[in-house]
Amino acid sequence: MLQKKNIIPGIVSCLISIILLINISISQAQESIKNKNDILVEINILDKVSSKNTILKLNLGEEKKFQNLLIKILKCENSKFDDDPEITAYIQVKDSNISNNEKVFIFNGWTFSSSPTLNPFDHPVYDLWLSSCKII
Repeated sequence: MLQKKNIIPGIVSCLISIILLINISISQAQESIKNKNDILVEINILDKVSSKNTILKLNLGEEKKFQNLLIKILKCENSKFDDDPEITAYIQVKDSNISNNEKVFIFNGWTFSSSPTLNPFDHPVYDLWLSSCKII
């Protein structure tokens, strides 16, 4: 008889625990999604013709127009190591002057702040390199 009396409070406490765990996991997932969208990326763009350097700031996932370039940052991360910091970003760049539908992106790939020549952005007018990736 004692076992039947203890089953109901046990089930209730188990259900309360499950509900609390679900709420905690949902709030952590929402916070991680919020943090991913709150990343500010800074890119330096050099106009080779005028020798003018411009700093372009964009949020993760945002597409921004600079002259005839459409620039979009899909992912940006700082290294986990403090001794040799490395910033990496996945960037897509379109040139709106090119009407060739076969090649959509003039640059589509990873770039590294410490080694921009590892996967270079090759354009006749502009140079582009990654400066920073900050959580705002």
